[in-house]
Amino acid sequence: MAARGWDELDVLFVTGDAYIDHPAFGTPLLARLLESEGFRVGILAQPDWKNPDSLKAMGRPRLFAAISAGAMDSMVNHYTAAKKIRRDDAYTPGGEAGKRPNRAVIAYTAAVKGAFKGLPTVIGGIEASLRRLAHYDFWDDRVRRSVLVDSKADLLLYGMAETAILELAVRLNDGAEIASIHDILGSAILTAECPPDAIRLPSFEEVAGNCSAYNLAFKLASEQQNPFSARPLIQMHAGRQLLVNPPSLPLSEAQLDRVYALPFSRLPHPDYSAQIPAYEQIKFSVTSHRGCFGGCAFCAITHHQGKTIQSRSEDSILSEIECLAGHPEFRGTLSDVGGPTANMYGLHCGNPSAEKACRRGSCLFPAPCKNLQTDDQRAVQLLAKIRQIQKVKHVFVASGVRYDLLPFQPDYFDALLQHHVGGLLKVAPESTVDRVTAAMRKPGARVFTDFLDKFRARSQQLGLRQAIVPYLISGHPGCRLEDMVEVALYLKEHRLRVEQVQDFTPTPGSLATCIYHTGSDPFSGKAVHVPRTVKEKRMQKALLLNHRPESKKDVLEALRLCNREDAAKQLLQTVSPQKSSSPDMDRPKQNPKRSARSKKFSHTRNPK
Repeated sequence: MAARGWDELDVLFVTGDAYIDHPAFGTPLLARLLESEGFRVGILAQPDWKNPDSLKAMGRPRLFAAISAGAMDSMVNHYTAAKKIRRDDAYTPGGEAGKRPNRAVIAYTAAVKGAFKGLPTVIGGIEASLRRLAHYDFWDDRVRRSVLVDSKADLLLYGMAETAILELAVRLNDGAEIASIHDILGSAILTAECPPDAIRLPSFEEVAGNCSAYNLAFKLASEQQNPFSARPLIQMHAGRQLLVNPPSLPLSEAQLDRVYALPFSRLPHPDYSAQIPAYEQIKFSVTSHRGCFGGCAFCAITHHQGKTIQSRSEDSILSEIECLAGHPEFRGTLSDVGGPTANMYGLHCGNPSAEKACRRGSCLFPAPCKNLQTDDQRAVQLLAKIRQIQKVKHVFVASGVRYDLLPFQPDYFDALLQHHVGGLLKVAPESTVDRVTAAMRKPGARVFTDFLDKFRARSQQLGLRQAIVPYLISGHPGCRLEDMVEVALYLKEHRLRVEQVQDFTPTPGSLATCIYHTGSDPFSGKAVHVPRTVKEKRMQKALLLNHRPESKKDVLEALRLCNREDAAKQLLQTVSPQKSSSPDMDRPKQNPKRSARSKKFSHTRNPK
């Protein structure tokens, strides 16, 4: 501040993540955007929320404090699906745990209010975004109020928030009082104002005490996710009126390019001496787009980033890569070029009038929408141009692909297999039983089997030793023990092995979490089986990890309960050491041109 001649800040950001000046992290991105508009911005990373003096290091900001838990919900960051404490934190130097509080948005807001009496407080980020309405909380096992109410913040910004936070800063700078600002897209506020077209949701008290009311609230809110046609939402909390405005409009290509062209150093703060695991994973990766139209039941990306794919221009991406190539640690490998789903780059709705009125939660489920434009040439050309950059030796796609899109993208599929798989390609069928994948809003087993067969055949034609790493979820609503037996048998039949299984965690905002809480689908009203007991969840996971000796007891018990003892020999048979070294047990010979370095990036799972 002294070097810049600043005697005070305009905006103070408080975040639960370490400070990494990189566009993959939300707080630095928003801070750089405000800075580009002339605002004086400071970032307090992982302050001691119990010590008011730690909040005062840069003084009282003139306009407001912007508060975020960080890149993850703090409860997800702290606890496993079994509610056990995690011993590390990927967003902290040295992976050290405990540098942010539980329910960080609430704790940080209280700390800021204690340090700066009367200062406007604005909350945002993934934790605030997905808890903007009354919501089921897995860790408390009850419905909690909107985080805006619980934190006592003045305003909540949800979604990616670039346009919202910039508009807020400008209006406050022009002299507006924060209590009078109740119409910003992508915001929520407690107010007496009620827009005439607002949809009234069941109140907090109703949804907290009645599962049918909770389902109705979720359904009504989900139908208002389209930023082009959404209406405001009203939800009462003990006589106080929560207004949630429609989502912000998607950024245009030019707007997105501008954000990624901001002068990021792409480095952690120089005060840090230990490595930050999350930074090491994305250090040499490039975000090509944001948003996802997949609509998976267990994922809340649509509720945060939106369904509309917002793609950067080719020139913007190539310019960033040229910049990365000059990094002193760059050795020629781009670990990822993608977004929430890599092969959605450049895709869009081909019917603008239909898009503005669309209420579909997914453009792919139960079948691809007829208006979806799936042309892969833009993505194919981008990857080809990246490969031509002199300092780039390897370019990998590690952020995951939708294999049910690939039949419509033959050129992308071929380019992916020829040039961009680091030995292992991760895809996420999540299950291979059709009634379970239907509950997940995912494609069924036939689509995955077709993809698997084509992947293996084409890899063999190319002479490349490449394999599939299938990611699967255990304990998901709709999955019974007998379904998981069928998944385990499918893996054996198709010579697949998983080394990691995601035990379903009911995170705020997702459809699957709504079903977990209420036991029924909010759209169909049908009852859904929910694995709840520790025993059932443990057995489901053991079935997927049946090759591990410690799983044998649970596998046998699961088979007995399902009257499937006949499958014991097939599931528990010993695999030769030569085959057991690979997640995919039928791999062609390794291409000698593949470097050992190229493989290490293929094991990381997108943190979405």
